[in-house]
Amino acid sequence: MNSSPLIPDAPAAAPSPWRLSVAPMLDWTDRHCRYFHRLLTRHTRLYTEMVTTGALLHGDQGRHLDFNAEEHPVALQLGGSEPEDLAACAKLAERWGYDEVNLNCGCPSERVQRGAFGACLMAEPRLVADGVKAMRDAVSIPVTVKHRIGIDKIESYDFVRDFVGTIAEAGCEVFIVHARNAWLQGLSPKDNREIPPLRYELVHRLKREFPQLTIVINGGLKTDAEIAEQLQHVDGVMVGRQAYHEPWQMAQWDSRFFGQADPATAQAGREAVEAAWVEYLSAQQAIGRSWATAMRHALGLWNGAAGSRRWRQIWSDHKLKSLSPTEVAALATEARAGVARHVDEHQARHAAALNA
Repeated sequence: MNSSPLIPDAPAAAPSPWRLSVAPMLDWTDRHCRYFHRLLTRHTRLYTEMVTTGALLHGDQGRHLDFNAEEHPVALQLGGSEPEDLAACAKLAERWGYDEVNLNCGCPSERVQRGAFGACLMAEPRLVADGVKAMRDAVSIPVTVKHRIGIDKIESYDFVRDFVGTIAEAGCEVFIVHARNAWLQGLSPKDNREIPPLRYELVHRLKREFPQLTIVINGGLKTDAEIAEQLQHVDGVMVGRQAYHEPWQMAQWDSRFFGQADPATAQAGREAVEAAWVEYLSAQQAIGRSWATAMRHALGLWNGAAGSRRWRQIWSDHKLKSLSPTEVAALATEARAGVARHVDEHQARHAAALNA
């Protein structure tokens, strides 16, 4: 562990490509969200929303697969179970330029269960292995699996160990492990992210038992200190909603966890990120897309700073959506700065009163 105060958690050797990543999140991690995240971190691995094999094979492939070149490294997450379909979609992922294709074996939603994929696939490791092998035979990019530590009331370590072992025999070398069980009945997807207890020790045990595999841990991790602690036990950490809701936290990940320069730092950095983001929104508007659709992903940029609430209110005001992003940005910046000045003046008066 590097003891430098500037890059305290950067590895001494070249870090794993999966050292830090942002989780695939349905309705959230679209191409606009990923572009915004790239303004904050260049090296953190990004994932698409889960895309079903049916949607790719029978739907609008461009709508599901197109992404910005700036998003690399970026992975496509697939939902499906038929080896032939998975192989065909993996070929599409490689053709589109993705850096990885990931198979979802962790989503517990009823809709996903009806499609016979997601977390219920953990009960069919041979089928998953066949799918992984079919994809690996079809493409040269990495094929990875994201899964839970168990399903329903199956809490034995042997269950997840045997699952990983079976899939590894098919050639999978990277496993992203959400350290909770998936309860297939009785819990919503939201509850499934919160109610089943986190059991990090099972994921650590997987790494000890399969040292040759890349094991990435996911679930409940929020602070940089928690990320750094987990990296003492596993090869990588995947962060989900924390990264989405508190995006500025990512602004120091490149230096802290990869030993590389951060794209933006300090107060001026946040302003620079906003300026680059407004430029992106303007480009979207110029090709006929609603900038508001993309802007929702960046509403947490100023969290923790004076005036952030007023800034969010301006950007979220439906009456302003007919304006250009540049015009709205000017209003939002003025409102945020006004609140910040008021706070500074109040603090100055308070300090003067204390010193009187």
